[in-house]
Amino acid sequence: MIAASGIFQDGTIRLDSVYVSKKTVKVIVTFLEEVEPVGETPLKFGDFSFAKTREFLANYKGSFADDVIEDRRGE
Repeated sequence: MIAASGIFQDGTIRLDSVYVSKKTVKVIVTFLEEVEPVGETPLKFGDFSFAKTREFLANYKGSFADDVIEDRRGE
């Protein structure tokens, strides 16, 4: 396993040094600094409405919590 450092800018990763391989190699990219995702606006607490959520789920049958847990297991 080899570790390489570099930067991520404008959708491109630029490594500080060159790594040559004749094979396809899997990589893991770890962002060391917090970056704001492009095209997504993070939710703030004030954006959430318990009243609107209750209204939206008024006719929902079943366990919403169980569905959320099951959905997250699939990710």
